[in-house]
Formats: sequence, C-alpha cells, structure tokens
Amino acid sequence: MLRSGRFELLLLAALCIAPVVASYMAFYFAPPARHINYGELLATAPLPHAPLALADGSPFELSALRGKWVLIMVDRAACDDYCRQKLFTLRQLRLGLGKNSERVERVWLLSDDAAPPAVALVAYPGTWIVRAAGSTLLASLPAQGALADHVYLVDPLGNLVLRYARSADPMRMIKDLERLLSNSRIG
Repeated sequence: MLRSGRFELLLLAALCIAPVVASYMAFYFAPPARHINYGELLATAPLPHAPLALADGSPFELSALRGKWVLIMVDRAACDDYCRQKLFTLRQLRLGLGKNSERVERVWLLSDDAAPPAVALVAYPGTWIVRAAGSTLLASLPAQGALADHVYLVDPLGNLVLRYARSADPMRMIKDLERLLSNSRIG
C-alpha cells in the first residue's frame, strides 16, 4: 500500500513538472522566431531628398509626406495588370486600417516619362503619382530584381523600413501596418 502511494506521488510530481521542463526545452532547442514582421526589414536609412514632380508637372518632394507612414510602389506609367493589382492592394490596405487610414499615404513612383492612363488617375484617388525617372530616389530603393516587384514602407521620419515582395499576402501586410500604427507614437 505504501509503495503505490509513493508511486502516485511521483507520478503527480512528474505531471506538474513536465510542462515546465517542456517549455524550457522548446525555448532553448526550438527557439521562437526572432521577428514577427512579415515584410523584409531593411537597414533603416533616410530616403534622399530628390526634386520630383507630380504627374501633372507640379513640383513635389517626398519630404512633404513626413509625419505619415508611406507605402511606395514603382512602376511604368503604362501600368499593366500587375501594376493595377498593386494600386488596388495599396488602396485596400489603407482602407482596411479604418480609423488609422489617415496615417498612411500611397505613392506611385513612375519609372518612365510617359503619362499614366486616365483610368488609373480616376480609379485610385488619393494616390500620389510622382514622376521619378532617373532620380536618386529610385536608385536608393533596394531591390532584389526589378523595382516594380516590390512595395516599400517608409516611416514618418522619412526612413525606409520594410520591403514586400511581389507575391506578398495583403492580409499579412495589413497586420504589419496595424502593429506599426498601434505601437508608433509618431505619424
């Protein structure tokens, strides 16, 4: 009888200690992910001040958007299907932020000197369409492959922060934005 009581006590102690031991083993032998962001974190660097122009020819500087988070895409003015998909995604990301949508701006950097189609101007109101062909701004954007294959995020201080690949999942992108906006005291 005494033997079975001792066995039950040892079994009960093992059951209580097992979760603690399992958590330590999981932490040290299968460490958690070091980051929670979906986009590729870039070395924080300020974007250069480059004299640019809007699609209508009026002067523009990216620094005019300081104090806001900025989603940047680069593409030709001809705007193929992928370009239109990016414009749509950026608009939906901003709208999906609800009350925080005013904290985010969208910029389409034109990589050539052609005029964007009127349909794009009407379909995506609020998007800053900026002529950037040959500017230092385009040269400063880090890309793996073509610049048009990425969407960039700039913080309210004008620093390049994240880069999203061509096949980025919009739902995960919006989670990144929500996290940043909820934790940011600026912008």
